[in-house]
Amino acid sequence: MTDKVKVAVIGCGIGIEHLECYDHLKPQVEIAAICDLVEERAQKQVDRFGVGTTYTDYKDLLADPDIDAVSVCVPNDLHAQLSVAALAAGKHVLCEKPMTDTLAHAEEIVAAAAKSPKKFMMAMNNRFSGETQLLKALIDEGKLGEIYFAKTGWTRRNGIPGLGGWFTTKARSGGGPLLDIGVHALDRTVYLMGNPAPVSASGCTYAKFGPRGKGGSTYGIKPDSNTPIAFDVEDLAAGFVKFDNGATLFLEASWASYTQHDNFYTSVLGTEGGADIPDFGKLKIYTDMGGSPADISPRVPNISGRQGEINHFIDCIVHDKTPISTAAQGLHMLQILDALYQSAETGREVVIKR
Repeated sequence: MTDKVKVAVIGCGIGIEHLECYDHLKPQVEIAAICDLVEERAQKQVDRFGVGTTYTDYKDLLADPDIDAVSVCVPNDLHAQLSVAALAAGKHVLCEKPMTDTLAHAEEIVAAAAKSPKKFMMAMNNRFSGETQLLKALIDEGKLGEIYFAKTGWTRRNGIPGLGGWFTTKARSGGGPLLDIGVHALDRTVYLMGNPAPVSASGCTYAKFGPRGKGGSTYGIKPDSNTPIAFDVEDLAAGFVKFDNGATLFLEASWASYTQHDNFYTSVLGTEGGADIPDFGKLKIYTDMGGSPADISPRVPNISGRQGEINHFIDCIVHDKTPISTAAQGLHMLQILDALYQSAETGREVVIKR
């Protein structure tokens, strides 16, 4: 058992949320270092959290023998490079979603994680929220029976992050909302379904807002006004996935569309009951009681998905546990997303090889 875990965060975008969660775990966790290409961004967080070391080169950070674990919070195309290097340097790794930008890079991470004695965990924070954990417990207890169909999605009205920056540049991100926020909806739902292996997928994509410079949000780093807008990804995607146990799933993800409001949801249907997660912190169960339909709204534990994720990562390190969000599962998510993109390009269902 480890008395104190010294962590470092690489990337001061979503990495700030990781820092906030690590800070809540003091004194068991010590934030030892922060790395960002822009030193001023790293220094700002050092000043805020009172840590002692900043880096602008992740290689220098990984060379520090006192650091036990790192959060990889950089653009998607760098996930594999940094995760593999961190494992090789003897660090535990929490890697932000999606796993990486390509299947080949994802397979590099899986291979490195298999060889390393250190923990590798995908940062799929929506698995750890109160509503997800409660529904997962009910499903595992058999309350809903066999889960055979699900619907899930994350849709926004005006939510394109960093319009014109790395989020909307395929060479950096690997894709649009399907990879950015669709992976959250997909991962949470497949987790609830028991992580069946995907066998095929059909998908379609659209780019109706971003290419016109519309639908942008305040999140993300944008290019300066003199730089042409880069947008070669989708801003809406939808798909249908089949699994090896016969279950199926519908998925939608959009950054921008003329919809009433932003929506993040999951619905599952089982042989003994169904359930909706209509929004963060909410859960509804549909079943029969005494021969009559019964709709139940259980009290949801007030657990932040991000804090729950960080708590679990540290617990796995301290008590030598296997994370519930593994490299192999991260690869499955990327296989599904890649198949959906292929299907959108070819207009045909794509078989997912195992």
